[in-house]
Amino acid sequence: MIHLRIVATADRADQVAELLTRSRSACNVVRFEGVVHDPPGADFVMADVAREDASVLVSDLKDLGVHEQGSISIEDIEAVISDRAEQAIEYARGAPSDAVVWEEVEARTSEATELSAGFVLFMVLAALIAAVGIFLNSAILIVGAMVVGPEFGPLAGMCVALTTRRKDVAARSALALALGFPAAITVVFLATLVFRATGLTPDTFTSSDHQLAHIISSPDFFAFFVAACAGTAGMLSLSTAKSGALIGVLISVTTIPAAANIGVAAAYGDGHGWTGSMVQLAINVTAILVFGTLTLAIQRGLYDRRRRRHLGEDPERRALGPAGDRPARSRAAAP
Repeated sequence: MIHLRIVATADRADQVAELLTRSRSACNVVRFEGVVHDPPGADFVMADVAREDASVLVSDLKDLGVHEQGSISIEDIEAVISDRAEQAIEYARGAPSDAVVWEEVEARTSEATELSAGFVLFMVLAALIAAVGIFLNSAILIVGAMVVGPEFGPLAGMCVALTTRRKDVAARSALALALGFPAAITVVFLATLVFRATGLTPDTFTSSDHQLAHIISSPDFFAFFVAACAGTAGMLSLSTAKSGALIGVLISVTTIPAAANIGVAAAYGDGHGWTGSMVQLAINVTAILVFGTLTLAIQRGLYDRRRRRHLGEDPERRALGPAGDRPARSRAAAP
């Protein structure tokens, strides 16, 4: 279930309390009148909501204008012991583990799309680890680099932005990717030149002579297929309660190894390795974006249908009407 903490101003508090009390997918509704200091005299309302209907009820609250001067906070409940809660879960259609709380998805991806020194540093470090893995032909180091790389955050942010039409998130995600990958490739290129000049790596290096480098620089249908599956699984992991699958997604895609191999191949003048790795990177990024966005679009379509059904069938929502249709309380705001 989801726990909602709501700060509602005096002209909206009655509607908020009535909305949550009438909803059969909500329970444990608690209201403290006039206890909020900012905004002055506002009410503090709490409720537990079935995860399947969390976004629907949050949309109702936003329709009432709660967020304009107050706030809506969302928290996951690990466990609840309550017959009333079980009834709320049964009333809400669907499985809790498959439910998407869109406000959570947008918040997670919005944080992951920020371009920062830490993001660029992780990209560089992951690419350097992958480069060493390429030189040593070590699958363990390649896998480690995939886990360290933070590039899936902006990719997921781009998918969410395309689905929800958030231009600001799309711009931040694109900027992070546009600067993160070139920075990683450039540092690997320079590091490879240093390794080569100091004798740490051989004078000659071609992707065809190293198994992992050859695989990375030789994209085929299965590279696209795996990236498509990873993009789908990644979005399902971020949007539902199955977040444990995300590590597997990170290990499945070869974005960081491809970026590292671009730098290595360029430093050695390996044209085939450089172009092949560029194609590999492009295939992975494109497949993740396309299939990740498609997955979210399907989920969004199901949510929109649920929302329409909720507005058309639920008598408690129709009884409340849109914001401003019902009279506000006459309670004066506290000083």
